[in-house]
Amino acid sequence: MTLLAVERIKLFSTRSPWWCMALAIALTVGLAALVAANTGDEFPMSVGLSQGFSNFGMIVIMVMAALAVTTEYRFGTIRATFLAVPGRTPALLAKTTVVALLSGVVGEVVAFGSWGISKLIKPDADLAINSAVEWRNVAGTGLVFALAAVLAVAVGILVRQTAGAVAILLVYALLVESLIGLIPKIGVKIQEWMPFMHANNFLTADGAPLPEGAGAPRLDFPFGPWGSLAYFAAISVGLLVVALVVAKKRDA
Repeated sequence: MTLLAVERIKLFSTRSPWWCMALAIALTVGLAALVAANTGDEFPMSVGLSQGFSNFGMIVIMVMAALAVTTEYRFGTIRATFLAVPGRTPALLAKTTVVALLSGVVGEVVAFGSWGISKLIKPDADLAINSAVEWRNVAGTGLVFALAAVLAVAVGILVRQTAGAVAILLVYALLVESLIGLIPKIGVKIQEWMPFMHANNFLTADGAPLPEGAGAPRLDFPFGPWGSLAYFAAISVGLLVVALVVAKKRDA
């Protein structure tokens, strides 16, 4: 508990987490409000549509998670942490836990904030959360944010430089998984095993289809929604384990 308290104090004593949280919420909820204000009979507002911009918030939170590690390496405070804690793994696990929990809370705020602002702008739209699919689409966002933060912390531990870690996360999450689908014949098959594709499958599987021509085509995932979440969790935790092993073997 002492380690968790220390990491919480370190995290909240800097400005970057506050700015990242504010940006993630404002960006996602703001885009949801913009879409809600411009929906109509041809393109009706729905629960799934209100959650269509959660990925933008997730990217910002991943940057926050990476910064929680890389800034310590940048300013050398990680050396004091490792000297104070008998073993590097407990300190890094405590940091990961705090960041993941905070990210999960932000994910829930983003999801319910987007749903709430959509309901406020379009009170007559069918935005009731009645089914298990709709609850997963909204409440499940916090789980995805938390696991994405674990993955980002792992990248931060491995890279140790802010620019490099942020660049890797942004390029991979925003470009790589989408562009892989353009590879002839095998691109779509590879996409079906990409981690963030599975995170999206957890949130949107079995949901109402988007209007014709809107959004990316559905992939034939090997797992159901909860299996996709487990797969995404395995990738995130597996990368964290690799990062912890590497951190123990090299100089701080």
